[in-house]
Amino acid sequence: MYVNLGIGMPMLAPDFVSPDVEVQLQSENGILGLGPYPREGNEDADLINVEMFGMIRSCRIDLTLSGAMQVSAVGDLANLMVPGKIKGFGGAMDLVSNPSKTRVIVTMEHTDRRGKPKIVKSCNLPLTGKSCVSRIITDLGVFDAKPGQGLTLIEIADGVTVDEVKSKTEAPFTVDSALKPML
Repeated sequence: MYVNLGIGMPMLAPDFVSPDVEVQLQSENGILGLGPYPREGNEDADLINVEMFGMIRSCRIDLTLSGAMQVSAVGDLANLMVPGKIKGFGGAMDLVSNPSKTRVIVTMEHTDRRGKPKIVKSCNLPLTGKSCVSRIITDLGVFDAKPGQGLTLIEIADGVTVDEVKSKTEAPFTVDSALKPML
């Protein structure tokens, strides 16, 4: 399995991969076979491999973990550039362009700095991809997003109630009958 890791929260994912899982990680800068942090003196701040975008564009990446500014009730993704504040799309548009080949999982804070929901009825920011997100992982819970079915809360964080999740989520969602605690 080939997995692309976006900047931010997605880069924490390798800490949770079981040793018995065979996976090749690709970093935001295009390096395939991402490994542990380099030893002091071996760092290379300019290490970039743009050839990896060929692998992305040919749909050979099985899964991408991305951050987001907003995710809509139907799985639309907005993770764009806000001039002077946040960096741009990068290769995200390529990564999410074929969700039937590359599964898209978003990891993000549930609300923005002002406390506004990031899981919204409809994105009001420019879209990176339409109906491409299959799962959303936030600090409050985990949602599955299925075309034609909307969002389903499948896991909830310790100490968080469904009512709290509802109050911090603009998009409608259902609660899975087998709702589990987040790991």
